[in-house]
Amino acid sequence: MEIALIADDTKKELMTQFCIAYCGILSKHSLCATSTTGKYIEDATGLQVEKLLSGEHGGEQQIASRVAYNEIDVLLYFRRTSPRPVIDEEEYTLLRMCDVHNVPVATNIATAEVLICALDHGDLDWREIVNPRSDYNRRRRGLRG
Repeated sequence: MEIALIADDTKKELMTQFCIAYCGILSKHSLCATSTTGKYIEDATGLQVEKLLSGEHGGEQQIASRVAYNEIDVLLYFRRTSPRPVIDEEEYTLLRMCDVHNVPVATNIATAEVLICALDHGDLDWREIVNPRSDYNRRRRGLRG
């Protein structure tokens, strides 16, 4: 499965600790993250993480694009919890894309734990069918070709 990871600057340490705790499960999947978040996770866990642009330079938009193409199966997005005077358009677009394409999203550690445990138990295997980059669909295309 393809898992995308994003953490606000105030949540990077929390995301890193989460990935350390669930390293065994995460190692069985493909990970991508915004640049700095990915570096923190790689350095702390040794997991291989595809690092995209930083969030403020388009990393969230890159992940939103992948969601729109059904190339992301789970999004862990530890976002800022303090109130803001204006709506963050990139954040809104990303979460809307997940809603439109039925991509499970965790915006806090409690929900992230539930999703990762469900992933480990096979409860999200239905995503393999809708993700065009999944091993399931690669094998099917190989059988047709």
